[in-house]
Amino acid sequence: MKPHGLSLVRVHPVFGALLLLCPFLLGAGESAAARRELRLFIWSEYIDPAVVSDFERQYQCRVIMDLYEDTESMLARMLSGGDKLYDVVVPSDNVVPVMIRRGLLAPLRHESLTNLVHLDPQFRRPAHDPELRYTVPYLWGTMGLLARPRPGQSLPDTWGLLFDPALQPGPFVLIDSARDLFAAALRYQGASLNSTNAADLRRARDLLLEAKKRAVGFDGSVGGMNKVLSRAVRVAIVYSGEAARAMQMDTNLVYLLPREGSVLWVDSLAIPARAPHRELAEQFLNFVLDPRNAARIARFTRFASSNQGARPFLDPADLHNPAIYPPQEAFARLEYLRDLGPALRLYDEAWTQLKAR
Repeated sequence: MKPHGLSLVRVHPVFGALLLLCPFLLGAGESAAARRELRLFIWSEYIDPAVVSDFERQYQCRVIMDLYEDTESMLARMLSGGDKLYDVVVPSDNVVPVMIRRGLLAPLRHESLTNLVHLDPQFRRPAHDPELRYTVPYLWGTMGLLARPRPGQSLPDTWGLLFDPALQPGPFVLIDSARDLFAAALRYQGASLNSTNAADLRRARDLLLEAKKRAVGFDGSVGGMNKVLSRAVRVAIVYSGEAARAMQMDTNLVYLLPREGSVLWVDSLAIPARAPHRELAEQFLNFVLDPRNAARIARFTRFASSNQGARPFLDPADLHNPAIYPPQEAFARLEYLRDLGPALRLYDEAWTQLKAR
């Protein structure tokens, strides 16, 4: 959604004089409402615009959205003053501890978040914020491969579709995210996607350097989805919601959760430390936590909802769609990305080498 602009109204001089003499004629309530703004910093295509419009009407405010495509750019913006510009931000699980340490997030006032009771129990004590002191779980999902098989072709569920030339079904694109891309390479080679072993990282980097020679290029999850839909590539690394949306638009596509393992993630809503409209931000979080609104967001984005109360309002077909809600047996081979602290420099160095060559 594009930011709304301010409307300028041309006033006849006679009425202008009256307005100067009688400010109340402007309508104090309407003028105050026009000044209420909620600035939302969020991933692209990650909230139902109708839910945003309903919030604006209910709370007599405007929501101005700025979008980002990767965690790195979000964190950089927050570190350069975004914590006093935005009212709500949507960080991924592994970056939450970093943002807490850097003082970028405000503690939540749970008494203002009455709809927290609707959260799914599995998300009430996440490792990245066990007391939900700074974050509220929003949407969750997995990372895998969106692919277009040839007619009659059955593709294996393996990262080898990218990393083994003999299995490559056609042109492919690599995800433009350091931790996510290295997660794929590490799991393909049998290592944890949170490995801090320098030898593991070197092997993963070398594997990715070979894959880069054969790849069409790098792109985000939404960009990868669009390239598969447009037939520019046959395979892309995407997040599960993009895969579900793509398969809804083109039933010839499949989502593969690689058997070697992949990323399980949860994104959260948070309030920046110096948010200019903290009370309105809390009202927004509570609004999104309402089961009906949470269900609308999940239906729009095609990601899994962390809101247990939303389940009765979801399409039963979605609840049984493995691209959205993976089968229970899949969780044994999924891992959350963890905050690696100082060891993250190993990934930064390997990523720089990968992009430079």
